Parts: sequence; C-alpha cells; structure tokens
Amino acid sequence: MTASAAPAVPLPADWRDFFALTKPRVMSLVIFTGLCGLLAAPVAIDPILGFTAILCIAVGAGGSAALNQWWEADLDAQMKRTAQRPLPAGRMDRTVARDFGIGLSVGSVLVMGLAVSWLAAAILALSIIYYSVVYTIWLKPRTPQNIVIGGGAGAFPPMIGWIAATGDVTLMPVLLFAIIFFWTPPHFWALALFVETDYAKAGIPMMPVVAGHQSTRRQILVYAVLLLPLTMAPFWLGVAGWLYGISALVLSGLFLLLALRVAVFRGGAADDDMRPEKRLFGFSVIYLFALFAMLVADRFLIG
Repeated sequence: MTASAAPAVPLPADWRDFFALTKPRVMSLVIFTGLCGLLAAPVAIDPILGFTAILCIAVGAGGSAALNQWWEADLDAQMKRTAQRPLPAGRMDRTVARDFGIGLSVGSVLVMGLAVSWLAAAILALSIIYYSVVYTIWLKPRTPQNIVIGGGAGAFPPMIGWIAATGDVTLMPVLLFAIIFFWTPPHFWALALFVETDYAKAGIPMMPVVAGHQSTRRQILVYAVLLLPLTMAPFWLGVAGWLYGISALVLSGLFLLLALRVAVFRGGAADDDMRPEKRLFGFSVIYLFALFAMLVADRFLIG
C-alpha cells in the first residue's frame, strides 16, 4: 500500500512578510516628513505625545500600504519589480493582508485621536482613504494623472505632524503639503520611464505608457520648474529663515537641472540609455530628505 499524500497546509506568514506589506522604504520617507512637520512647528510638544503622533503616522501609512498590496496583488504578480512581494509570491493569504491593513489603519486613527488630536486623526484617516481607495482603486487603473492627483496621499504626513504639535492648520503646513504634491510627479514619472514595460504589461496607464516618453519628460520639467518657487515660498513669506532659503534654492536648482537633462534626453529604453531618469529618481529621494531636514535645522539653529 502507498500512503496518500497529506494536503499541504500553508504556514503562517513570516513577520518579515507583514513588515514588507507596510512598504518600509516608503514609510521611512513618510515618518521623516511627518517628524519634520512636527519639529518645524513653532511650539514645544511633549516628547511622549510627539512620539505617539509619529508612531500613528507610521502605522497608518503601513496600513494603507498593506491595503494597497491586498487590492493590487494580481497586478503586482505581472510586474518584475513587485512579483516577489508577499501576496503575489504566495507567502500570505489575501484575507490576512486585508485584515492586517484595516487593523493598522483603524488603530492608528483611534490612537491619534484619543492621545493627540482628533483633527490630526481626521487628516490621518483622510490620507489613508486617499491612498488605499482614491488612488489605489479609482485613480491608478483609470487615468495617467493617477500620480498627479494621488500625490496628495503622500503629502499629508508633514501636515499631520504640524497639526499634532499645534492643533490647527496654518499657511506653513499647507506649503509643506504643496511641496510634496508637486515633487511627486517628477519623482514617480522618472521611475515610470525606466520600468515602463512593467506598467504596460500590467495594463496600468502610467504617463509614459499612455503619452509616451517625450511628453512625460516635458511634464517632469514643468513640475520641476513649478517646484522651485514653491520651495522658496516659506523663505519669501518669512516663515522660514535664510538657512532653509539657501538650501531650498540649491537643492531645487539641482533638481531642475536633472529634470532638464531628462527633458532633453532622446535615449532608448535600455538600462544604459536611462541614466538621466535614474539619476533624477535617485536624487529626488535625497532631495526631499535634505529639504525637510534643512527646514528643521533652520527652526532650531536660526529660530
């Protein structure tokens, strides 16, 4: 007699897979800009409440990222860049991922409201819904403007941090929101230019897929041009000092120069031909970290 094979029972997902669902690389930028918004506010905040606010921003961002991956598991499986994520790789059940995302999202909003501020909690809830529903479900599969409109989701953290510290909305957090909003299209379109085939294969209407490379490059330049005066606005309006002003001018000037190189480039789709796009994408991350770091340095060193 031959023993019958026992049915395979999937093991519980590893903790690293749950961590991967939160998109830790993206979360690091969310945490940093949220922290900068909190520290740049012209008030003193209790360290415990400040830590709680940043933790809630991080957990909320992780929850919305998990919901994004739950919804897009089939799309992720079609793209080389995302095929090894926990869901498309088969290391986690989709229902578990969904419940994990909902739990993180709801928990972060409740803790933010009860411990810090219900206004900050409301904006946090709006950011989660904006990313996991408005962007992921509605915008991304339907329009090449998905990144432009959906950029608001990633622009909320510094505003939330500022509100957590001050309890209200003033001009400065609106400017910080606008800076990230206008930074997002050139940042993501630079990435989309050298992973265009992935998006095309999955049927996602990213700008390079729908409008072509040259149109995308021109639009990257337009947003980079608009970004420069926008980043200078806090200095011009007197809500940030000269240290931030000089830093913003230099950083945004370099960003614009790299965007110009992308705009005039006429290379192909091979890896060696996409160096201007890769340089812009790499610098765009450093740019945002450095810009917000200089805002905080200006607050504490210059006053």
